[in-house]
Amino acid sequence: MNASSAPASSSVLALAWRQIVRDFRAGELRLLVVAVMLAVAALSAVAFFADRINGGLARDARQLLGGDAIVASDQPAPPEFARKAAAMGLKTALSTTFPTMGRASDERGGATRLITAKAVGALYPLRGTLRVAEAPGGAEQELAAAPAPGTVWVDAAVLSSLNLSVGDALLLGDASLRIAKVLVVEPDRGAGFLGFAPRVMLNQADLPATALIQPASRVTYRLAVAAPGASDAPVRAFVQWAEDEIKARDLRGLRLESVATGRPEMRQTLDRAEKFLNLVALLAALLAAVAVGIAARDFAGRHLDDCAMLRVLGQPQRRIAALYLLEFLGVGLLASVLGVALGFVVHHVFVWLLAGLVDSALPAVGGWPAAFGLGVGMTLLLAFGLPPVLQLAQVPPLRVIRRDVGALKPASIAVLAAGTAGFVALLLAVSSDLTLGLIAVGGFAAAVLLFALLSWGAVVLLRRAVPESRAPRWMILATRQIAARPAFAVLQVSALAVGLLALVLLVLLRTDLISSWRRATPPDAPNRFVINIQPEQGEAFRQRLAAAGIARYDWYPMIRGRLVAINGKSVRPEDMAEERARRLVDREFNLSHTAALPPHNEIAGGRWTAEEANGLSVEEGLAKTLGVKLGDTLRFDIAGTATEGRITSLRKVDWGSMRVNFFVIFPTASIAGLPASYIAAFRAPAGREAGAAFDNALSRDFPNITNVDVTASIAQVQGVLDQVIRAVEFLFGFTLAAGLVVLFAAVTATREARAKEYAVMRAMGAGARLLTQVQRAELLGVGALAGVLASLAAVAVGWGLARYVFEFSWNPSPLVPLAGGAAGALLALAAGWWGLREVLRRPVVETLRRAAE
Repeated sequence: MNASSAPASSSVLALAWRQIVRDFRAGELRLLVVAVMLAVAALSAVAFFADRINGGLARDARQLLGGDAIVASDQPAPPEFARKAAAMGLKTALSTTFPTMGRASDERGGATRLITAKAVGALYPLRGTLRVAEAPGGAEQELAAAPAPGTVWVDAAVLSSLNLSVGDALLLGDASLRIAKVLVVEPDRGAGFLGFAPRVMLNQADLPATALIQPASRVTYRLAVAAPGASDAPVRAFVQWAEDEIKARDLRGLRLESVATGRPEMRQTLDRAEKFLNLVALLAALLAAVAVGIAARDFAGRHLDDCAMLRVLGQPQRRIAALYLLEFLGVGLLASVLGVALGFVVHHVFVWLLAGLVDSALPAVGGWPAAFGLGVGMTLLLAFGLPPVLQLAQVPPLRVIRRDVGALKPASIAVLAAGTAGFVALLLAVSSDLTLGLIAVGGFAAAVLLFALLSWGAVVLLRRAVPESRAPRWMILATRQIAARPAFAVLQVSALAVGLLALVLLVLLRTDLISSWRRATPPDAPNRFVINIQPEQGEAFRQRLAAAGIARYDWYPMIRGRLVAINGKSVRPEDMAEERARRLVDREFNLSHTAALPPHNEIAGGRWTAEEANGLSVEEGLAKTLGVKLGDTLRFDIAGTATEGRITSLRKVDWGSMRVNFFVIFPTASIAGLPASYIAAFRAPAGREAGAAFDNALSRDFPNITNVDVTASIAQVQGVLDQVIRAVEFLFGFTLAAGLVVLFAAVTATREARAKEYAVMRAMGAGARLLTQVQRAELLGVGALAGVLASLAAVAVGWGLARYVFEFSWNPSPLVPLAGGAAGALLALAAGWWGLREVLRRPVVETLRRAAE
């Protein structure tokens, strides 16, 4: 028994190897290999990139935190936290970070620059080291210390923008501090799209002299703790105590950062880029699945004669199934290995395109992305490629001789179902965002069913739409061909529509979503935002604007308050279902009050009543997120004072207007007894030099204010987004290639059926010109229908992605279906010309011979 099984097994392996070589030479496996390779390359490239980023964050977690754990807050943490840490034997260090304006002395030009000030204590940093230099570009040295009192360390950008040198004085608020060193690397600086302002580091002892921290200032306090030894047990105990204390005392605004959670800012910078990359990779994989299924069906049709010969020679079904299984395993392994190798190369391009957003000293890649890529490739080929081929081994010999694969058998259905479930699970895993994965995968699944139903209905109506009495002959033949084989037509339209769906969706994302992300400042919008203007400075500040000829500007009081109750019931972050609602409840709001409705706001519900006692006007998006409505009451804690109001109006706010906007406004001109500062938004005097001189004069006369040049900030943000977009567009090439493979496979899947029909028409006297017209009309019609269906589905899927994943406003053009139909017609025609040109060039005798086989 065993002796006979070994030669049989050996002969199956040898036969499978010979068949692989023969099919490769005949070109019958090339489409399968290309489709699988593209999908694996796209997915593994993103996986390699994400693995290295995660590895870098894990490696440098303590350095990124500046300690073993951090208590971060927008108000100073209660002193019990520092005392508890000390009692547990932990070292502590406090840092205070806030935006402000740095200024040169009048003797050095008086220039100003938006900077991020960071005041640190003597033990800073608890983990990691700083790198500083004596001059820009000079020799670097590592330090684990804070600046000496009376001195600051600054980024090189501060020196160049303010025309200062090491040793000069830097004015921060009311204090004058000497620049001692150039700050090169700060371990716990973090990152983010808005973290562009250069750093100025000062000693905590000098902070009171600056008088920069006012009641409404935006400040982040960070209490870092670190264990003196190698054991992290004290840190875990402190983290557990701190979490219990925050929950028991309901300490709002306090959050814990530890090695386990990492520094969230370091991840947020690449979050949106990773979502875009994952989306493009998902689309490439979904398209590859369609291409593999079509190509495998065509492969099965081509091997009917081979399978018939094996059945006639007495080969059992199990042996034939094993033969094709081994062949597809070998092909899948080869395509997957090639895809992983290509993905490894591509991920280096991501690192290069995102230079500046990611650390160039990332750790080496791990083995998981390669294993994941191999798993995806094998699952893809076996799930969607093997079921049609297994049919060859399961049909009766007579049916094989009749050149009919037959309906799906239970074994093939089981393989298809299991493979599809595994493939979907892999795609949801690689998406790293369940909502993104469900919308992309679910949207495609629903679109395929919709395409099939609509294309079937279109085929049924096609014969009636083209009357034989008045239509040209070529049109009649083209429509009758499509109507005569509805299954082929549905397959073609559905496959073409799926391919076009991915392409149209990506184009819409590129042109609409990213364009709205990078929307430029409106021409007449303010380009300066000034905050921290104290009430006693208001009159003088407005006089300065008038003296500079600035008559139009926004001027609003700004109050910091925390939402503590809705309809009299205490509210906490954990009570909210949505993540955005939890974040909003956890932080302080910027509130305001004004008797007049802001001109760039419009009422979406209720009524704005000037000087309404205890009234509140809430932005409609915030109301939806918090689950509140007209008539509900909100209570805010404003500097220890409870202030409550009833929602009497909902406002629609244009957040892209670059005007001063607030989530919540009290419709009254004044509110007594509450600490407030003012915010102003205006357009600075025209001209770069005039604008800079005006900024310098404001900062000199009002040293506590923060003057933000919005134009420069947006330009910096767009520079970062350009890097992300280049990376997305680079990976888009893979999806474009996968889409073209699907188009090619869909068009050429009916090549042999078309050859038979053309043979009959040639025998009846049809000329080459008429057949070319018929082919073009059929391809244009099928492509146009697929393009329209794909565009409509892309708009729906794009809306879901925009609303629930990327959080953009979605305003697709009504011309999208027309453009999609035209693009589909042209792409189908091009794919048909390339894939079917050989059919029209065959000699008539050869065509009739092939058709008769």
